[in-house]
Amino acid sequence: MMDKYLIKKSLNNNVLIAANEDGNEVVLIGRGIGFGKKTGDSIVREQVEKLFVLKDPVEQKQYKELMYNLDDTTLKVIISAVEIIRKRVSAPLNEHIHVALTDHLAFAVSRMKKGIGIRNPFLLETKGLYPDEYKIATEVTEMINKSLPVTLPEGEIGFIALHIHSALLNKNVEELALHSNLIVRLVKIIEEQLEVNIDKSSIDYMRLIRHLRYTIERVIRGEEVAEPEKITQLLKTEYPVCYNLSWKLIKVMQQTLKQHVYQAEAVYLTLHLQRIQTKMK
Repeated sequence: MMDKYLIKKSLNNNVLIAANEDGNEVVLIGRGIGFGKKTGDSIVREQVEKLFVLKDPVEQKQYKELMYNLDDTTLKVIISAVEIIRKRVSAPLNEHIHVALTDHLAFAVSRMKKGIGIRNPFLLETKGLYPDEYKIATEVTEMINKSLPVTLPEGEIGFIALHIHSALLNKNVEELALHSNLIVRLVKIIEEQLEVNIDKSSIDYMRLIRHLRYTIERVIRGEEVAEPEKITQLLKTEYPVCYNLSWKLIKVMQQTLKQHVYQAEAVYLTLHLQRIQTKMK
């Protein structure tokens, strides 16, 4: 016997309110899922597999509120965007992406129709930190621009990539934006202290920001890395400028993240800084 959802209400062609076999309300989301459906009809689970089910009551409420402010065409395109993301990633997505990305894209499309663009200050960093998500976000943006009478700018690719990464890691977008902002601040300090201008498209820059990202993630997890004491002494002696700078960066991280940073992080950071200083001089 197949599991069924009983339709309680069709919000539009793409969203249905239904009850599962336990009588709990769910929101079924999918392109064309509501076409020709009426209250009392049923959908078997097999038909819903390629679609999305919102189970969390808070997410459901927020998503329903978004529905009433969106025209069917825009909603259909946004649902297609989430379908592309789901097909391209190998891990399950946090269901919050439906609310968060729908809200973001609806606002972005509305802004662009009014000719109001928003600059993305973390675009290069996002591209370097999350290349896979950035590639999917590029595909999503191209699809939206072909389907709707708007042209979303390149900065939107970065914002969408953050939403994808957020849904994969179960982190909120605000936290990821905070980390990106921190990385931008740290790079500015490095450039000022070493008196260099780092090429943002270079492999050295990509290596640096990825190292900073992994450092931040270790700090948040409270993960300790082993400290090679002999190397520590050598770096202090041989590269005092880079070693002192690494500690300045660590203090900024501690203040921003409000968490302890292990001393060994200074060693690995010094090595990255020394590579940059050597290449730039």
